[in-house]
Amino acid sequence: MKTDRIARAAFLLLALLVVCFPVFGQDTFDGVERIVAVGDLHGDFDACTGILRSANLIDKNNAWIGGKTHLVQTGDILDRGVETRKLIDLLMRLEVQANKAGGRVHVLLGNHEVMNIRGDLRYVSAGEYDSYKSPDAEALQHRLFESDTTAEQRKDGDYRRTWEKQHPLGWVERWIAFSEAGVYGKWLRRRNTVIRINGVLFLHGGISPKYASLDIRDINERVRAELLKPPAEARIGIVVDPEGPLWYRGLAQSPEPDLAGHVDDVLAAFRVQHLVIAHTPTPGIVMPRFGGKVIMIDVGLSEAFGAGQACLEFEGGKPSAIHRGKALELPMDADLAAYLKAAEDLEPPNSLLRRYMDRLTKSTGQ
Repeated sequence: MKTDRIARAAFLLLALLVVCFPVFGQDTFDGVERIVAVGDLHGDFDACTGILRSANLIDKNNAWIGGKTHLVQTGDILDRGVETRKLIDLLMRLEVQANKAGGRVHVLLGNHEVMNIRGDLRYVSAGEYDSYKSPDAEALQHRLFESDTTAEQRKDGDYRRTWEKQHPLGWVERWIAFSEAGVYGKWLRRRNTVIRINGVLFLHGGISPKYASLDIRDINERVRAELLKPPAEARIGIVVDPEGPLWYRGLAQSPEPDLAGHVDDVLAAFRVQHLVIAHTPTPGIVMPRFGGKVIMIDVGLSEAFGAGQACLEFEGGKPSAIHRGKALELPMDADLAAYLKAAEDLEPPNSLLRRYMDRLTKSTGQ
């Protein structure tokens, strides 16, 4: 009888975990009514919450109200801004809340997440380290300095000042948080790199010809496996390759005729109608390429990149941009003029998009 009670309790606990937490290994989803995709955030908490509210996904208290919507955040939460910790905490909460409501929050890996996991901290801001400082920050810094240096280096005042500049207060606490056992490091290492929802493929950089033969599961498993290796053992591979899915810019920058055939091959191989990418900033607007087969969503949301305000929405399979709170139908052909003008009319003075349109007008003489 006691064994039965334990078994029932274990089953209820397992059921609770299944309800409360997403299945991290799943990378393909079908029958989703509504999808919202948001590009690079780069430490700008207010920009993130602003765009999520404009898409009716969170309320004024930053709680999930998106119901069964699937939110896809395509990576680059980290670096440059000072509120990446708040962003990760928010996305972790929303992940659980959305799952309870029948929706999902899919946070994908970007190149900056991988850089931080591998110890490349060159874009971490001073304010970011401040957010990790604990009451023991000075003691932790001192202990790291003692273990990280020789006796001769410890006597050198100039060396110590340089070292402390590279390892400010909060550095140790942040390193622990992003380690394999740390709360953020463990969470990030479980992210997917690429997912398919309905007939749409989402990832940070893009699928290059070099990796076009891999399927979704291959890419996700290879990235996860490489992130478990020490950086010195993974100097080459998919996570650092400029042609890899976290870094590739060809779909955003190459002339369309040069890659038109490749794009069609990728769509066929992954059985999708659209590729949604970030990584390469647009002039503050959700930008379709290749007749809408590729959709760029890094609109420079962060203040560091121009404070664009737009995201991508698929509802009933139809793509549109939510641009400064208004839905704009995405053109599925090469003629972007009406779409660009409609978006420009919603912009504040001297915005990234308005400056782009001014340059475009001058270059065409119109």
